[in-house]
This record gives sequence, structure tokens and C-alpha cells, in this order.
Amino acid sequence: MLEIEKLSNTEKEVYQALKKVIDPELQVNIVDLGLIYGIEVSETKCQITMTLTIMGCPLSEWLDHEITKAAKSVDEVDECQIKLVWYPQWNPSMMSRVARMTLGIHG
Repeated sequence: MLEIEKLSNTEKEVYQALKKVIDPELQVNIVDLGLIYGIEVSETKCQITMTLTIMGCPLSEWLDHEITKAAKSVDEVDECQIKLVWYPQWNPSMMSRVARMTLGIHG
């Protein structure tokens, strides 16, 4: 999973920017949902490795647009590539405590 302490300063800025991308169905940001698996910035190019809660998610195109916009809001980022992966498969245990509380999931 994403190890925040290993991110560069620019990657941490992208991470913070991604917290502003709210899943419209769940009303929780994609970082707290546990959808972001990796952030790599090389020169001005950013690659975000992520998953979705379900395959065939109807919001994938919208999320791509919002994620790209958030990443490019960081001064040092001009390009954003999203790498969609299905392993490890997302599950509710990947959500932050805040996300679980927001969604009423206990445990």
C-alpha cells in the first residue's frame, strides 16, 4: 500500500490534492477510501496507481478527469497518467478510520 513517509515533497502535495476528490456516491475522498496505491512524480510527470471499489465502476471516467485535475493543480506536475489495477483487490478494510466512521462501518 501507499507509504506516505516514502513520498517526495511533490508526491505528498499530489496526495493532499487527491484528498479533494470526493467519490460522488459515497461522499468520501478517494484517499480515505483506500483507492490510491501509489504516486510517482518524475520531472513534471505524475503516475497514480489506483483501483476502484468495483470493476466497471460507472464513475471511472469522471474520477479520471477529477484525479488528473487534482494532480495537475500541483505546480510541479504538468502531466498525469492513471494506472488502474485490480490487485490487491479493494475491500472496506483499506478505508481510513474516518471513512469507515463516515459510512457507518464499525470494526
